[in-house]
Amino acid sequence: MTELRTPPATRVHEVDAVRGFALAGILVANIGFFADPGYAMADGSMPITEGPVAWVITALVLTKFYIVFSFLFGYSFTLQMRAAERAGASVKARTLRRCLGLFVIGALHGILLWIGDILTLYAVLGLALLAMRNLRPKTAVVTGSVIVGVITLLLGALAWLSTLDPAAGQTPAADPAQAARALSLATGGPLDFLTLQLELYPPIAVLVWLGQGPTALAMFLFGLAAGKRRLLEDTGRWERLLPGIQWIGFGIGLPGGILLAWTSGEAGPWELAGTALNTVTSIMLAAAYVATLLRVIRRFPAAGRALAPAGRVAASNYVGQSLLACLIFTGYGLGLAGSLSPLAVMGVAALIYTLLLWLSAMWLRSHRYGPIEYVLRRVTNGA
Repeated sequence: MTELRTPPATRVHEVDAVRGFALAGILVANIGFFADPGYAMADGSMPITEGPVAWVITALVLTKFYIVFSFLFGYSFTLQMRAAERAGASVKARTLRRCLGLFVIGALHGILLWIGDILTLYAVLGLALLAMRNLRPKTAVVTGSVIVGVITLLLGALAWLSTLDPAAGQTPAADPAQAARALSLATGGPLDFLTLQLELYPPIAVLVWLGQGPTALAMFLFGLAAGKRRLLEDTGRWERLLPGIQWIGFGIGLPGGILLAWTSGEAGPWELAGTALNTVTSIMLAAAYVATLLRVIRRFPAAGRALAPAGRVAASNYVGQSLLACLIFTGYGLGLAGSLSPLAVMGVAALIYTLLLWLSAMWLRSHRYGPIEYVLRRVTNGA
């Protein structure tokens, strides 16, 4: 097979395709809140609804796709460093401006549309990545692995400690009246939904930062190491590794996802133990997903071409998903929250994703950047 090498000044289409694929998982993981915001309590907890659809999403989707995005963020950081060097610009100044712009966009996104926004977290962790940009690839991998190991051990220790006290780790029962109020505000009208957003965003943001921050930083470092090795740009190097990644990733990641789904909602040590194990196995399953996609797009290039436009304008798609979900489920639009079955909600997610794939391709026929990417580029370049 002829080896294709990506010139330094062009986009890495494999990165765009993987990012476009990851957007589907992000949408499936997030849309449940929009569909039934009554499950988001004012104290910051967000229980997952019961049923087969929720079980499958927990096992196969939750915590897997933000891992892919985090890895790609670290990888793209190396591409941005090279772009700055080619332009003779300061990597530090560009990154600082980009992180500031990302934080502002994320805060607006979190307040107005989606309380689980992750862009503010990425903006802050981007500063940490900037400080560690000179790490050697091996050191970056070791550091990321240590972070994952420490998180796993801490959660495992909490699981063991909770066995000493039967009341430990017990989650307070959700208040039906509070859930009903949340649903009423979400569907009542634009100002009502905004009121709910302002109530829930601060506690949920804290949960996102604490719950996903350490793992996201570890994936940033893995992506940094891969980007410095140009792993996705040298197709001949990663292709021979993909079957092994699939065997290991699915062989260990799938049981870990099933355990997470089985223990979710189980108060006490079992839930903590499932979460601890998932810290490692979710990374393996996410890697298996990516390896499978790369093999598919190597055999069927049309699949990569279909996904890449969305990946090129990933930030616009991420915010666009939230906007469309709000227009369908909340008082910003139709107010259908609480009225659709879980399976119907997944159908809505498929329609949103398909629409945004098509819009991305149409947009890029006449524009080089997405709307949010254009703003970020202007801020990043200081122009």
